[in-house]
Amino acid sequence: MAYIINDECISCGACESECPVSCISAGDAAYVIDADTCIECGNCANVCPVGAPQAE
Repeated sequence: MAYIINDECISCGACESECPVSCISAGDAAYVIDADTCIECGNCANVCPVGAPQAE
């Protein structure tokens, strides 16, 4: 299952640079993950200071 970013996101951007397939981008209120591109590597979850990225 692809990762999603929950409401805990503080828009720090740490996850975006860690994504090997560049599927994370800044949204209106928080970062978002393109589920069709996500390879479920977990890099985003590993670097997030608030645990916002979670497996869907």
